Amino acid sequence: MKIFHVVGARPNFMKVAPVLRALNGRENVVQTLVHTGQHYDVKMSDVFFDQLGIPSPDINLAVGSGSHAKQTAEIMVRFEPVVVEGKPDIVLVYGDVNSTVAATLVCAKLGLRVGHVEAGLRSRDRAMPEEINRLVTDQLADLLFTPSEDGDENLLKEGISPEKIFRVGNVMIDSLVRLLPAAKKIKHDQLPSRYALVTLHRPSNVDDSTTLKRILELLLEVDRELKILFPAHPRTRQRIADFGLNVEKLHLMEPVPYIEFLALQSGAAVVITDSGGIQEETTYLGVPCLTLRDNTERPVTVTLGTNVVVGKGTDRLSSELSKILAGQGKKGSIPPLWDGHAGDRIADILQSL
Repeated sequence: MKIFHVVGARPNFMKVAPVLRALNGRENVVQTLVHTGQHYDVKMSDVFFDQLGIPSPDINLAVGSGSHAKQTAEIMVRFEPVVVEGKPDIVLVYGDVNSTVAATLVCAKLGLRVGHVEAGLRSRDRAMPEEINRLVTDQLADLLFTPSEDGDENLLKEGISPEKIFRVGNVMIDSLVRLLPAAKKIKHDQLPSRYALVTLHRPSNVDDSTTLKRILELLLEVDRELKILFPAHPRTRQRIADFGLNVEKLHLMEPVPYIEFLALQSGAAVVITDSGGIQEETTYLGVPCLTLRDNTERPVTVTLGTNVVVGKGTDRLSSELSKILAGQGKKGSIPPLWDGHAGDRIADILQSL
């Protein structure tokens, strides 16, 4: 069986690593790793490959940045001849980035089978580009590997045949489980004894000057109670510069490699984020998470985990933060099948085809 794995952005790397590892050495399996180059910053790409033990890509499309339309179209143009020549038996796509939907569209038009790892997630907010990518990918994919029960339910409601749906657990957690021991060995001597870890990158939060200024002012208020550590995504840092916002009092950091970031998460009093994957990681780690969004495509992190969706206003964030500082933060549990073996389950299913 010839399997192509398509990745393009940092969240994909944590998801592909366990599947590559689980399939490695299996009988009659040949793997090809295709990196679209959607994220090209060394700190956001190459370092993650090294730390996760992912081999150098067999093919790099070197697409780079651009608008959603331009990036998606460019990936399609560059990916099509690769699969026409390579003739894979199945193409695995990961998550919900532009690389995910672009590769899926190419394969669907060529009649090639597609497996979607992390299928079925829904925010029900079509203003999110990722939601469009998820909806289109799941309608076209032949195998849908879901991380949790809500993913199955969403797909069934959308008319996906049950025989296409496989609940395997969360591949992100596979990577976390494997590398957490290394993360716990990292010593950050300069860190405050208690701190809030912040990540911020979504266009809805950072692309409007008024919204971004309000969030940063809110974080400055948090900093009076709890020191802020803020590894700033390149997009966020650029917007702060473009808008001329004063962030001197916030501890802005360069993007942090995966293992180091995992260490920061595991030691945080609270994580304040707009990231999807971090909602899952904090749930596994048992660290309180406050999500600066109006919705989440990962509701299991709310119903079972440590996540609270606080919206973009200051009131809910302040009240939830007060609970955490008083030792009354949300206590969660780990969802079923988030056990570090999702990649093995995917490999077993693929080999049984």
